[in-house]
Amino acid sequence: MTALQVGDVEANLATMLEAEQAQFREARGLWQLTPDGRAAYPGLLAADLAGVDPAVLAPSYETFLAINSSFKELCGDWQLRDGDVNDHSDAAYDADVIDRLGALDAAAQPVVAALGAVLERLEPYAPRLAQSLARLHAGETNMFTGVMCGSYHDAWMELHEDLILTQGIDRSAEGSF
Repeated sequence: MTALQVGDVEANLATMLEAEQAQFREARGLWQLTPDGRAAYPGLLAADLAGVDPAVLAPSYETFLAINSSFKELCGDWQLRDGDVNDHSDAAYDADVIDRLGALDAAAQPVVAALGAVLERLEPYAPRLAQSLARLHAGETNMFTGVMCGSYHDAWMELHEDLILTQGIDRSAEGSF
């Protein structure tokens, strides 16, 4: 989920834990920002963006949003079929939706790569999306919209949130949720 080495991530988390900016949720096996961590975020983001004008992300972000609309529709098609929960018993239907995700990914990869070319910390998203799609093609159906499992949806949602925060966009005003 990051291009950092595991030891570097662990050191950063330990520092944040000590500063009470993050906490580990044992029951869910995940780290979470505390209110102090959220308060520190703007300053950390500003330091990360030193020398980078977030406005240069805007053209690629606009393209991302257009693809995002199609992605949301695809997620709905994967989860529902004719208004009912998709039980995934129709392999041909599922294969068609997966093929459509493959076409969407082919359109998204250059956009995500362009975002990564502007801001290095965005680089890992393109391979994460590709890896999730490959795992989906290999039969791991949770890799489409599964939650907190490294699914395509997980990576896409994290990228979208990262772009919103990086550019200082009000998601409610934008209406892209």
